[in-house]
Amino acid sequence: MTGFVVRAVARFVLTVVVTAAIALWLLGLAPTPAGSAQPDLFGNFGSAPIGAALAVTLPLILIALILSAALGAGLGIWAARRPGSLVDRALRALLRIGGAVPSFWLGTLLVLLFSATLRWLPAGGFVPWQVNPLVALSSLILPALALALPQAARLGSMVRRALVDAQTAPYLVAAEARGLTADAAMRRHGLRNALLAVLGALGPQVTTLIAGALVVENVFYLSGLGRLLFDAVAARDLASVRAAALVLIVLLAGAVLLARLGAGWADPRVHAERKA
Repeated sequence: MTGFVVRAVARFVLTVVVTAAIALWLLGLAPTPAGSAQPDLFGNFGSAPIGAALAVTLPLILIALILSAALGAGLGIWAARRPGSLVDRALRALLRIGGAVPSFWLGTLLVLLFSATLRWLPAGGFVPWQVNPLVALSSLILPALALALPQAARLGSMVRRALVDAQTAPYLVAAEARGLTADAAMRRHGLRNALLAVLGALGPQVTTLIAGALVVENVFYLSGLGRLLFDAVAARDLASVRAAALVLIVLLAGAVLLARLGAGWADPRVHAERKA
């Protein structure tokens, strides 16, 4: 397991260094507006704009990830209980449709329903956490749902497929032959293997959430990293663009690293490698 962690961390560092170097080189090709000052890049990392933006973007991604994991796992398990049944077919159709819906379009529908019609949640904007934590949290619910629902549909399809495949796997048949009921065998063995499939795809899922957050933040007028990057590009503030780009690179590579470590922790083959 130690060797696996070392390799994963080394890959993370290499990815960040190479990607950052390429991104900074490409941004360096952009023309600088005449007479504009270029402040030190690394001085912007500790600045208030980057910190305030991350205070919006990181909670948004975390809430969306929790919602997508909970909804996706629940729907996938429900659909897999009776493969081929009416419930299974209906849920599969729902998951296919949900996975194809763009987050920005879904966000618009959520605003029309929960803000314009029901008036339950704010349509946009963000109140800082230190001013009112509850209002800040409520400002993230609709954007988090807009991000989470399409991802939950894709994750649900993956969980359902993994569980259905597991029902005919030899290890599950053997567990039932030892006296376990089908549900007990699925809970004890099938869910673990479904978890491996989910964790293996979690890296791309989180990177999609991060990329989607940049768009959704502009739909909901959230003062996150996406909005900061959009405003910096519009103002041709290359120093802020570089800082935001490097933060994004670290976030994306870090998400892949955590997903890889999680999959390794759940994979018995990695633990067997440690014992060998």
